[in-house]
Amino acid sequence: MEQGSTAMDLAKSISEGLARNVLSAKFNGKVIDALLPFTQDGELQLLTWNDKEGKSTMWHSSAHLMAEAISILYPHAKFGIGPDIENGFYYDIDFGETKITDSDLPRIEQKMKELAKQKQTFTRSDVTKADAMATFTAKGDEYKTELIGDLEDGTISFYQCGDFIDLCRGPHLPHTGHIKAIKLLSVAGAYWRGDETRKQLTRIYGITFPKNKELTHHLEMLEEAKKRDHRKVGKELELFAFSQRVGQGLPLWLPKGAQLRERLESFLKRVQQDAGYEPVITPHIGNKELYVTSGHYAKYGQDSFRPITTPNEGEEFLLKPMNCPHHCEIYKVKPHSYKELPIRYAEFGTVYRYEQSGELHGLTRVRGFTQDDAHIFCRPDQVKDEFNAVIKIVLQIFSALDFKDFVTQISIRDPKNPDKYIGSDENWEKAESAIIEVAKESGLEYVIEEGEAAFYGPKMDFMVRDAIGRSWQLGTIQVDYNLPERFELEYIGDDNKKHRPVMIHRAPFGSMERFVAVLIEHTGGKFPLWLTPEQVRILPISEKYQEYAEKVQSLLKNYDIRSQVDSRSEKTGRKIRDAEIQRVPYMLIVGEKEESTQTLSVRRQGEGDKGTLSVEDFAKIITDEVNKAMNF
Repeated sequence: MEQGSTAMDLAKSISEGLARNVLSAKFNGKVIDALLPFTQDGELQLLTWNDKEGKSTMWHSSAHLMAEAISILYPHAKFGIGPDIENGFYYDIDFGETKITDSDLPRIEQKMKELAKQKQTFTRSDVTKADAMATFTAKGDEYKTELIGDLEDGTISFYQCGDFIDLCRGPHLPHTGHIKAIKLLSVAGAYWRGDETRKQLTRIYGITFPKNKELTHHLEMLEEAKKRDHRKVGKELELFAFSQRVGQGLPLWLPKGAQLRERLESFLKRVQQDAGYEPVITPHIGNKELYVTSGHYAKYGQDSFRPITTPNEGEEFLLKPMNCPHHCEIYKVKPHSYKELPIRYAEFGTVYRYEQSGELHGLTRVRGFTQDDAHIFCRPDQVKDEFNAVIKIVLQIFSALDFKDFVTQISIRDPKNPDKYIGSDENWEKAESAIIEVAKESGLEYVIEEGEAAFYGPKMDFMVRDAIGRSWQLGTIQVDYNLPERFELEYIGDDNKKHRPVMIHRAPFGSMERFVAVLIEHTGGKFPLWLTPEQVRILPISEKYQEYAEKVQSLLKNYDIRSQVDSRSEKTGRKIRDAEIQRVPYMLIVGEKEESTQTLSVRRQGEGDKGTLSVEDFAKIITDEVNKAMNF
């Protein structure tokens, strides 16, 4: 392509059909406007709706389109920030004295549709910081002027769509005509720049698509997601609760929820024991200096609770924000030989991090949570084998919990910014190549993301799609050269000299709270039989058969089958309906016939009558189903 040409010119030269679908482009690895002229040679990729960056461009442009519509309908509105997010976009807006509710959204939506049909172009202009400041000062927009004030001196970009001008880096669509289907989803409050001491703005969420049928499908999925919301299902199943007196973001696990969680922990503990992990336990607090040494205090200090000072000695302690520094100190308790490595410490450690109240969300965003944390201290030549072993654990967990659709994301260094990372090039190259080799050898579907590595080493994340197609990050493995250096960890090598171990962080669940939330929404509360707190509910048809029901319960207990007897004075139909609503996998109806023949009338949740069985035959069905799921 000649200088001055654009990505859209290239698309048109290939075909008009392709050009109609191009939303933006990637030039030398950076996403740009499809109408931005090239000033140099480079590698070009055309982006459509099928590309992640193409969707981002659509949704970012849609945020501007919504702002334009609002600026017409509410001329006194002032605009904060309006980014694209994982599924759609939002804009934070100051409407002054005007109260905006969900009932106002259709009117804004309609105006957006009118503007979209005009195929308005997104025009970029580059100005000086002084001119940018002058533009928004004249508008009396304190939000944009504050943002401009925080920018470095130099050129600043504006984008104009219709009469609406916004401070923005881009990229944007060639024109608004690409936006065919629009839905504004909800209204929420959001403090300016996330600061609770500042003004609360109105945040409007929305989503757009290039076709109406895609919007229809998405809205159907949203309805299904509402039914599966872990907060709703968790309340129905009596798994967990929250109390204002205890504090926001601090979940209370109810008996059934505690049983569910303990069963998950027991499962992973058994898997870890077989894999050579040793259990450790660390305190809920730690001296502030521990986290200063690790570097976490400098990085996460604002997200941690404030130090607690002892009354006499003047020591400062923090509620534990992470487990890894404690495990480093356990490693240092005694000297180690290369023959001992790898050493694997595992802990279900509860940690605490301050999340703003507006960001708390059920179990997925809390202030106190338990990580299924483990740290492996190994030699550099063992990194590949240890990574492979952790992947096997993650896959075993996914299999037992029916997570079948997932990809792995391998995050490596940005080769253009080596100063962002610590450790030698040699160690990085070894670690990165080991992770990629393991992914290939394991047959995993994976993507490589340049520049997404942690500053101390590359990592692998597991991105799981649930039953309704949503993506969740579950399970992470990270290679760390930083903490062994900071804590001066050592082992004696076969050359009788001191060497630094490599540290691998891994958490297959991530946190128990978030994992249970995802599991609830994935299964809709219909947990795998081996995991569910109540596997069987026994329903005597009258009080007369209560004794036989309790006898059945006692016999099932001998097979480690978890059951409850519904002894309420309710009709059998009502008992069945209640058991169905509470997602109990099996119901056993017992009456005169069953007592006289010492049998059970069996029902399966969602499937109905399964016939009459003896206790022994029924127990075998349960045991076989559990064993198959657990791969025994």
